[in-house]
Amino acid sequence: MGMEATGRLHAIYETKQVSERFTKREFVLEMADNPKYPQTVLFQLTGDRVTQLDGMNVGDQVRIEFNLRGREWRSPQGEVKYFNSLEVWRLEPARANAGRADNNNNGRRDSRDATANAPRDRFTMPPRDDEPRPGDVDDIPF
Repeated sequence: MGMEATGRLHAIYETKQVSERFTKREFVLEMADNPKYPQTVLFQLTGDRVTQLDGMNVGDQVRIEFNLRGREWRSPQGEVKYFNSLEVWRLEPARANAGRADNNNNGRRDSRDATANAPRDRFTMPPRDDEPRPGDVDDIPF
């Protein structure tokens, strides 16, 4: 499930070596869609992606793409608990894509570029490849 969010880095934690083959780095993103009630949400980067926070500072505005992950855990006593994590796979400065033109299109913007940089809700799903996008023209007569 791919989602995206933008906000201000509120806290950045050190990389943790959880096991021999698993590293993670957590950070808190403050999303102020409603300035009266800003949301501070914990996200994580894993594996090679932990370096995406290198060079970032608390206070920086960023844009992230992430997956919502969940799992079940059963204790030795048989008690069942559920855990969620917000697994980030892309983190970039919030304005990294502003004004971007497609180089393969001789500087002309693709019709999807207009919606790519438009303001989005805090947790919007990116469009699937088979969904129509604003500006697409359906030339099929039926």
